Amino acid sequence: MSVPIRRAGEQDAETVAELIATAFAGLKVVRYLLPEPERRQEIMAANFRILVEHAVEHGAVDLVTDAPAVAVWFPRTAPAPEPRDYDRRLEEAVGGAIGRFRELDEQFEKHHPEAPHHHLAFLAVHPDHQSRGLGSALLAHHHAVLEGVPAYLEASSPRARDLYLRHGYAEREPFAMGDGTLFWPMWRAS
Repeated sequence: MSVPIRRAGEQDAETVAELIATAFAGLKVVRYLLPEPERRQEIMAANFRILVEHAVEHGAVDLVTDAPAVAVWFPRTAPAPEPRDYDRRLEEAVGGAIGRFRELDEQFEKHHPEAPHHHLAFLAVHPDHQSRGLGSALLAHHHAVLEGVPAYLEASSPRARDLYLRHGYAEREPFAMGDGTLFWPMWRAS
């Protein structure tokens, strides 16, 4: 199955952030970050937009052209800048939930490997399009250009973890958020 994939640009950032928020809406960590569901989609999309905009400039945002599916990658093979005004923008995006979002950032940073690699920050497929091979196509697309560079990610569900295992990733020791929500750090050797 051939899946057409294109590189997203700045004009795609809002759509991509909305897609990620929709795809991740059912995750336990999202309910932990934002216990009140009323503005969950809006707040998560605003949070994801910060990182998507940064990836457009300093990483790779790969979109399936005819379906809502995206992969957001950051090369961590050399020093890179942090997102512009990250702390201020995060606080504006998430408001009173800032403590839990900072906890998430701290956990991700604490468990992030130092060896050069590409970091898959997000792999998101709209719920109506899941189980059609789109996530696998996006992974294969980026893996083809890694040229001997390892890849790293944090799986946020057992289902996601299983997908990554099928694509050559190996589990590392899981870590938990304050409510016990697990993440599975995963490494794919070059």
